[in-house]
Amino acid sequence: MTKNSEFSVHPINVLRDNIVWVWVAGAEAVVIDPSISKPVINWLKKNNLLVRAVLQTHHHEDHIGGTKEIIKEWPDADVIASKNDIHRIPFQTLSVKDNDLINLLGYQIKIIAVPGHTLHHIAFYITDFYENKKPILFPGDTLFAAGCGKLFEGLPIDMYMSLKKLNTLPKETKIYSAHEYTEDNLRWALSLKPKDKYLVSKLKEVKIKREHHLNSLPSTIEEERKTNLFVQAKNIKEFSNLRKLKDNWKG
Repeated sequence: MTKNSEFSVHPINVLRDNIVWVWVAGAEAVVIDPSISKPVINWLKKNNLLVRAVLQTHHHEDHIGGTKEIIKEWPDADVIASKNDIHRIPFQTLSVKDNDLINLLGYQIKIIAVPGHTLHHIAFYITDFYENKKPILFPGDTLFAAGCGKLFEGLPIDMYMSLKKLNTLPKETKIYSAHEYTEDNLRWALSLKPKDKYLVSKLKEVKIKREHHLNSLPSTIEEERKTNLFVQAKNIKEFSNLRKLKDNWKG
């Protein structure tokens, strides 16, 4: 397939704070981490889209729960997931590993292994866009706006190194995280850095968006370098301390 310049990414807000992202080029779509199926299928059909693939960053139910129903509707769609998670995402049809390159909708996708939240968590990095299209990243539950995922399976060193890896991406990379946690994460960051003027300004901006029922996402790598204390951590000890503080923060 040739590249389509009509490129866009759309959010479908589901459950309490999940965002199912739909990447669209022309009349074709790729769905990322569908936690449930009905609102996603309805949106896709309303927009007359053909699903080419479902991208799975990890095995948690609030990321894969809607996939089986979606591929019933579009049986030719690939389910792309880590080959190391074949036992937990058994319906995957294209198994990938770190640094693999695949093509979808005419664009190149790089697979980035980002363990920490889960052992075999992966992110999808998409480049080679028309005109002013910037690189984009679907990091699942590894990197949030002003935060990172809890360590359910990995060790602090795993997440620390995963974030360092993502921080090497171009600063203009747009980050489409899988949850709307930004306001909470910024309030926590400000509890540690109450005089940080940029954090204060960012929180005001995000609050206004949320009051108007708008998503705060996507973020960018450049933005995370300014607001994300986990990305800013200088060593594993600092990161580990921050993760403990966030885990125990009552808000």
